[in-house]
Amino acid sequence: MPDLSGKVAIVTGAGRGIGREHALALAAAGAKVVVNDLGGSLAGEGADQAPAAQVVAEIEALGGDAVANAENVADFAGAERMVRHAIDALGGLDILVNNAGIIRDRMLVNMDEAEWDAVVNVHLKGHFAPTRHAAAYWRERSKAGDTVRARVINTSSPSGVFGNVGQANYGSAKAGIAALTLIAAQELGRYGVTVNCIAPNARTRMTEQAFGEIAAPEEGFDPMDPGNMAPVVVALCADEAQDITGQVFHIWGGAVNALQGWTSGELFQHDEGWDSDALLAAMLERFPDGAAPEGMAAGMQKAGGQSLRA
Repeated sequence: MPDLSGKVAIVTGAGRGIGREHALALAAAGAKVVVNDLGGSLAGEGADQAPAAQVVAEIEALGGDAVANAENVADFAGAERMVRHAIDALGGLDILVNNAGIIRDRMLVNMDEAEWDAVVNVHLKGHFAPTRHAAAYWRERSKAGDTVRARVINTSSPSGVFGNVGQANYGSAKAGIAALTLIAAQELGRYGVTVNCIAPNARTRMTEQAFGEIAAPEEGFDPMDPGNMAPVVVALCADEAQDITGQVFHIWGGAVNALQGWTSGELFQHDEGWDSDALLAAMLERFPDGAAPEGMAAGMQKAGGQSLRA
């Protein structure tokens, strides 16, 4: 395990599921951890400080150092207070793991404005706001002459990188997070900050809501164990990973695939420009059976995973 001693990490949505595993693994590697969790329902309603407090107690029982934080990551000022909490309570900030999220699944023709706004706000703005304030802190340190080896780990989803029916709001936000990762990696590299992203597959409250209960195997390796995601995060947080940035890792069990999205595909070239009739004819010739998205199941299988519906 990489040695993260002396580093301070924030993990959002760390009270349960994947976020909890991230927090525990970072603490086991030596990092001090801010365990952020609003404690709301899957739909983002209500609040409960108990989940974050429980994870803090688990870390402390193992000899680690952690504090609980209940800020709403989608609140710009709240995200700034969370970053300041890490600096004031634990002495700085080196790692930000953006993990918090909610779901309000519905087919596009039935989705209302509130369901769209709530999910996009928590996921996409809830990644932007903490990253924005953490980045300002790291830029300030870098300009002061400090050597910065900081990390941002974002959380996308197979729904965001492959597309999934019934999740227009969630998938759009998760696709935006992948794009935010690429842009932030390019902008923040000059300050010593790497920005990467995971697209995890794991048994959580969210997957049970979307796909039903997924039973663990009676024996042997469990590819849906949320703990399978944490080693990727810890590895990316190591000082030795300073040159790995702007990547989106799809994770299924022991398969970790560095995805490459929106690469060059079918090129339609005409030196003097196209007219619509000629372009349509070329498209029909190139796509005699039509062209359509493969969908999440096929995308996951190609990436070394398995559809949660299988």
